[in-house]
Amino acid sequence: MNKPTDGASLTARVEPTRTPGRWRLAMMVFGPGLVVMLADTDVGSIITAAQSGAQWGYHLLPLQLLLIPILYVVQELTVRLGLITGKGHGELIRETFGQGWAWLSVSTLVVACVGALLTEFSGVASVGRLYGVPGSVSLSLAAGFLILVVWTGSYRRVERVAMLMGGFELAFFWVAARAHPDAESALAGIRHIPLNDTGYLYLVAANIGAVIMPWMVFYQQSAIADKGLRPQALRYARLDTAVGAVVTQLVMAAVLIAAAATLGTHPGGPPLDTVEEIADAMTPYLGAGAGRLIFSIGILGAGMVAAIVVSLAAAWGLGEVAGYRRSLQDSPQRAPWFYAVYSLVVAVGAVVVGLAHDLVALSVAVEVMNALLLPLVLGFLFLLGRHALPPEHRLRGGYAWLVAITIVLTSCLGLYGGLSWLFGGH
Repeated sequence: MNKPTDGASLTARVEPTRTPGRWRLAMMVFGPGLVVMLADTDVGSIITAAQSGAQWGYHLLPLQLLLIPILYVVQELTVRLGLITGKGHGELIRETFGQGWAWLSVSTLVVACVGALLTEFSGVASVGRLYGVPGSVSLSLAAGFLILVVWTGSYRRVERVAMLMGGFELAFFWVAARAHPDAESALAGIRHIPLNDTGYLYLVAANIGAVIMPWMVFYQQSAIADKGLRPQALRYARLDTAVGAVVTQLVMAAVLIAAAATLGTHPGGPPLDTVEEIADAMTPYLGAGAGRLIFSIGILGAGMVAAIVVSLAAAWGLGEVAGYRRSLQDSPQRAPWFYAVYSLVVAVGAVVVGLAHDLVALSVAVEVMNALLLPLVLGFLFLLGRHALPPEHRLRGGYAWLVAITIVLTSCLGLYGGLSWLFGGH
């Protein structure tokens, strides 16, 4: 694969002389969608789902399933933009709408990335404390590992490591199964939706923000560009994204079900204050030792894969707007700013968490912040789909209306939930 010769574009690649077969093409494409979806179920999302089940039982379970098609619609458009244009999200905004709008967009990315990293490293530190490891040690090991993986690997190797770590999240399915959820209670919770309660609406906003985040859009589009994928891969990239959307929301549903079965007997109940409390409360049916281990594996996998994705999204996004070289196909010597920004983001996140308190409330608040950023993030995405694509791939007709309605309703619901909570005095 040829490397770009300048920092302004990731698209200067030579087309392959032969089109790979279907199976080989599918294997080449598979990765960015699943990785970004596994990262979507990050520590903050896990905590938000656990809080939802603990405080409101099964009342928020329908929302987890409703968000599957919404998540797919958003990320499919991201995939289409990356494959057809061969450019990252920030670069495409800069070329289509100008430098000022690009900096505004990347500023939302930075804010979201900072908030996300705080929750990821908080989860890592919490897992360490569960086994008596000081926070400084667990955070140093995690940050060192993340920097080493990216500095010494190609995009494909980084992707494989991310998928391996994200696979640990499947442990939550076992936790949910062993909690023995009651089907009758679940149906009762689904039938009654307390839309007049600001505490419930706050968690609605948090769950929306936990599913659609600014860094997901930046990461997947940039990853597709960096991987050198071409338009003929669109079908398989969509499948990659669809599988990821289903898996990530089933993980969220599993965490919510486990929390509802063990804790959510009284809607509106008290929240849990630490990851350790959530682990102890959610895993009684597995035994103290096994329960903690399985829950810790899930949290650690969620935190590490998300930390890679968030940090790479920040390094790619800033590079696309600032213009420095930004490819994992380049060595640190050829793209020093890209690797420096990535390493700085990881290090700062670890240091801040090491100095701060691990509060579950912070993680939920970060997801609400993501929901409040949705109108800007999704607005840019829709406009790019209308103006930055060639006519044959552009959003048009009935599907364009479907995407527009989905984006407007999702943004309004996130805003309504977050603002209701803020102005409700909580």
